[in-house]
Parts: sequence; C-alpha cells; structure tokens
Amino acid sequence: MADSRAAADRPLSLDHRRFVGPPGAHVAVVDIGSNSVRLVVYDQLSRAPFPRFNEKSFCRLGAGRDAEGRLDPEAVEHALRSVERFFAISRAMEVERIDVLATEAVRRAPNGHVLIEGIRERCGAEVRLLDGHEEAHYSGLGVISGFYRPHGLMGDIGGGSLEIAEVLDDRVGERSVSMPLGALPVTELLAEGYGAAKARIDEILRDALPPLLTDPVFYAVGGGWRALARITIAEQVPLCPMPQGMEMEVREARLMAKRIARASPEEVAALPDVPSRRIETLPASALVLDRVLKALKPERVVFSALGLREGWLYSLLPEEERYLDPLIEGAQSFGIARARVPEFAGALERWTDRLFPAESAADRRLRLAACALSDIAWREHGGFRAAEIFRRVLHLPFIGISHAERVFLAVALHARHNGKFDDAMLARVRRALPSSALRRAQILGRALQLAYRLSGSMPALLDRTRLEIEANAVRIDVSALDDLPDSDAVQSRLGRLAKALGVAEAELKFD
Repeated sequence: MADSRAAADRPLSLDHRRFVGPPGAHVAVVDIGSNSVRLVVYDQLSRAPFPRFNEKSFCRLGAGRDAEGRLDPEAVEHALRSVERFFAISRAMEVERIDVLATEAVRRAPNGHVLIEGIRERCGAEVRLLDGHEEAHYSGLGVISGFYRPHGLMGDIGGGSLEIAEVLDDRVGERSVSMPLGALPVTELLAEGYGAAKARIDEILRDALPPLLTDPVFYAVGGGWRALARITIAEQVPLCPMPQGMEMEVREARLMAKRIARASPEEVAALPDVPSRRIETLPASALVLDRVLKALKPERVVFSALGLREGWLYSLLPEEERYLDPLIEGAQSFGIARARVPEFAGALERWTDRLFPAESAADRRLRLAACALSDIAWREHGGFRAAEIFRRVLHLPFIGISHAERVFLAVALHARHNGKFDDAMLARVRRALPSSALRRAQILGRALQLAYRLSGSMPALLDRTRLEIEANAVRIDVSALDDLPDSDAVQSRLGRLAKALGVAEAELKFD
C-alpha cells in the first residue's frame, strides 16, 4: 500500500450517483479456522460492505489431533460438508466471487492437504493457505478497514493462534508475529492449572514479541475477545450495544479478563449474553487478553468486529477506494437508497458547510454521515420518527465510528425529526458525550430539519438559499427564491435552530 502521507488528503464528500444504480455483485469469503468454518456473503466489494448472510459451523479442526498433529478425519469431513453447503448457498445467491481462506489449523497439520484437496474436488475451488505473517497482515487490514485512520497494535485471537501486528493509519507495519496462543491450546494449558498456564503464556509472549512493540491503543479482534465485549456490554447496559468500536481502559479490561479467566464453566455459562459455544474456551481467551495487555502496556482497548475476512476484501479494493471514509460510505449506502430524493444529501452537505466554522475533518465526517442518513425514517409515523431513528442509528452495523460518534449521530438525527432536547431517551447520552458535542449534534439536527422544511427536500430550491450564522443571529438568505413565499412552518423551524444556537435573532432575508 502507498505510504500513509499519500493518504493524508482523503475525500470527505457525498456522491449519491454511486449509490442509486444497480447494486454491485455479491462477494463471499469462506474462513477455515481452528475452531470454526464460516461463510460471510457481503452485498458487494466496497469500502463499507454490509454482510447479507453469515453462518458458522463449529468443526473444531484444531482439536482432536493425533500424536503427530494430524487433523481428525471426522473433523475434516465435517468441514468439507460445511464448505459444500456454503458453496451451494453462495451459488443460489448468485455470488460473483467466493474466496476460501485457511489458517493455523490447516497449515500446521501434516494432513492439511487432505482438506484442501477435498475442497478442490467437491467444490471446484482453490484454497488460499495463509502463513502466520499473512494472517496477521490481513487481520491488521481488517482493523484498518473498520476504523477511521487507526494507529496502534492489533491482536487477533483465533482457535489455534494469536497474531499481533502494527496498524499504522492506512498500512500494516513490518513487525508482526503469530503465536500458538489460540483459545484451544490455551484451554489445554488451563487444564494443567491457572498458574502454569499464565507462566507459559508469559514465556511465549516474552520470546516472540518484537522489542519495543507498544502503543496507546490495542485493537482486539476475534470471536473470543468479541464475546468478552458482549458480556461487558450486557453487564454495564451502555447506551450503544455494538461490540464494534467499544472502548475500555486497560485496567478495567484486565480486571474483567482476570475474573472470567478464573471462572468455572458454570460461572461462565451464567454470564449475560455469553455465546453458548464459547463457554468452554472463554476463560482461555480472557487469560490471553490479560497477559497480552500486561506485556504490551497499551492505555486502552478497542474491540473490533472486523478482522481477517474484511481485511482480505479490503486488500482487493483499488487503492483510491481504500482511502474512502468507511463511515461516509456506509451511511450513503444505507441512507441514500432509503431517501425520498437521493441527491438531497449532497445539497445538505453544501448548505451546512457554513454551520460550524473551523470544522475539523473528524467533525465534518460526522456531519456528512448525518446528511446521508437524514431521511431514512420518512416512512415512519411522524410521532415516532425521532425515537425510531435514535434507536436505529445506535444499532446499525456501521464501521469507522466510535461509540461516542454513534451517539452523536443518533442525537443529531433525533433533533432533525423534531425530538425534544429534554427527551428522556437522551438522559444517558449526557454521560456519553461532552456538552460541546451534544450541543453540536442538536444544532446540526435542527439545521437539517430546517433545510427539509425550507426546500421540501428539493436540491434546486435549497441550493438557492444561504445559511448565515452571526454572533447573535441566524439568517437564511432566500433572495434568489422570490417565487417562494414565507411560511409559519419555516419560521418555526428557523426559531428552533436559533434556540439551539443560543442566538436571539432568526430571520429570512428576502432582499
């Protein structure tokens, strides 16, 4: 990938034309891991692909090996039947491209070729067998694909191995390592005792990690660590229920991991929202997280739902498409297709450009995402739109967004649909957002509400008006619209924007 400096000026704009044509061809990835074999079918190969089908089969290829490390024939047959099913489903869905990736369990086994040849014979497909550094590389690309210009260390725990790599904005660093610290082998270590397992993990980390490999942010990838995030979300009942982008301070994460690492199977099973098939291996995943955080010494942990599969897809994109913003692309893909007038999002972008002087790129991307999503609730009953869009934004599978940014969008679109600022639904967001960000979200929402009422969501009309923010006034210059008389509805919404801005005057200028 190009040097990160070449990506410094990334496009931050809306373009409805790329989202109103025929949908792109579906693509699929079959991921053969040590614990499971999974198929994910995505809507298309893009900067923000949406999964449209996701199925996992627990084949446990990494368990039940013989003394020489050969895969259990029953597990191999289970995996072959699963892959056959996945190909049948993909073909029925008219998937254009199906890539099959195999990782630690297959590459390590002396008879791994049996599975590879079986897939070739039964499905007519070639398997891409990744080595440890490739696995770390694509998992790192998965983090890059799922976050806004991430910088830190990535750890991906699978059934058989743990990969660590640097993620540096738009590329994966040169230093990466793959270690036999997956959930299955560490579960076997725990059978020998907690203390012995901890000492052995520390020894492997000490011998394998490159020197001076540390960074303030650690991105946690993999189903085992994602399960820990789900448990934490269920226990804390936060506003946003999505594991993707959830952050924890390292001290808090280690306390949680230590508690679960020492838990009995019965105690693990009693945890909220724990995946039933991870009960046996979850203490191992928790122990590895604790020891990795101790060794790497980051300041905070960010959980990622994207990893190897998404990194593989990201690597297939043209370079210029990789530099597109994942949040803006996802917001356009979801929002523009559901809008009454797809091109109105671009008019909103232009009209609100003057709303926040000295706007940062991070703030601009949130404003553009709000413009793209601003009309997704128009079919809802008017009395329920604000509440419905607030809940929907908190649950939509967007990437490139933190939990706090997701709350910002939810508040802005709640205000866009006339939600009250003292609504009980917003009580908890006051803890999730600084007061300045909360105010910006409400101002943006009221500006979007005014724009829709002023123009009837017609871009040609909105483009002939101008939003002017002054020290103690907000004015809309409508002098180019002498054929569009004033209305009480427009004045009412202009007044709401003025109140959100905290200014005394609100005026339509017909000069």
